[in-house]
Amino acid sequence: MVPPGGAVRIADVGGPAHSGLMRVPRRPRGARQRRSPRIPGGPGSPRLPRAVTAPLGCLPGVAAAVALVLCAYGVEHAAENSAARSAARATAAHQAPAPTVVPRSVWLGDAEREQPPPRYDDEVVAVFVHHTDSPNGYVCTDAPGIIRGLYEGQTGARDWDDLGYNFVVDRCGTVYEGRAGGTDRPVTGAHTQGFNHRTTGIAALGTFTEGVEVPQEMLRAIAAVAAWKLGTSGTDPRADVRLVSSSGGSRYAVGTAAVLPAVAGHSDGYMTDCPGAALKARLPEIRTMAARLQGRETGGTVPDDTQTAVRNDNDTRNTRNTRNEEQVP
Repeated sequence: MVPPGGAVRIADVGGPAHSGLMRVPRRPRGARQRRSPRIPGGPGSPRLPRAVTAPLGCLPGVAAAVALVLCAYGVEHAAENSAARSAARATAAHQAPAPTVVPRSVWLGDAEREQPPPRYDDEVVAVFVHHTDSPNGYVCTDAPGIIRGLYEGQTGARDWDDLGYNFVVDRCGTVYEGRAGGTDRPVTGAHTQGFNHRTTGIAALGTFTEGVEVPQEMLRAIAAVAAWKLGTSGTDPRADVRLVSSSGGSRYAVGTAAVLPAVAGHSDGYMTDCPGAALKARLPEIRTMAARLQGRETGGTVPDDTQTAVRNDNDTRNTRNTRNEEQVP
């Protein structure tokens, strides 16, 4: 026990003499540790920028609360913008390079007729594959002349304003520009009645009924065009898309939302044998090749969120010019 007012004395055996008082060493100046902040926003904790916190301290309670809400609103929108940028990067990651396309001037020559300006859609979300129902025994150097004959038949006897297909692919894999308007733009075609908007028509030069061999070069070229055009809208070539019919002459009544493959055959949207049984049977292969060209994983099934991509809903723009809703073989 230490008596009141007494001092603590330590017995030190064998050591040097001391005063007998216990001294408690003081912490060196500057060595004190910082305590955790007592209120949020103090030193060492996440806080608003000085440009925000300084004015808040001068505002009345209600005004400060409003300022905090506005600040939170800005943070939320910054997060939304970040998410939008991430989605844009994901779409860009699945874009495919444009294949080499021979311009229409090569096959058209001086046969061009006067025609109205081309029409455009906002994007391309589906591709329809066709065959031209023309002879197969051609040499590839004759392809421009054959395409010119198709153009003259469609704009002459059928009185169309242009070739219906957006692209034509020959047996050697050469891709030709078809309908005018620019290969890199979403040109409205005249290839699949009821479904010409937001789609691209690719025609295989020849006839590919059951038992006819489809050249591998042609398949690769069709896949390259499909991957490129669908990539501009971020559409997976293996997905299904929903397109709204604009014509009762198709397989679907006007206004019906039809779920179709993103890479479809002409017969998927119209009562026809086009693109022929042989080419129709190769569409799964074309879809896989196109997906691979877009940099997508092709080992498994299509992810659930791309199985049914909703596109072209309530599209009524197809009624502007029914003459170009006519059919090609």
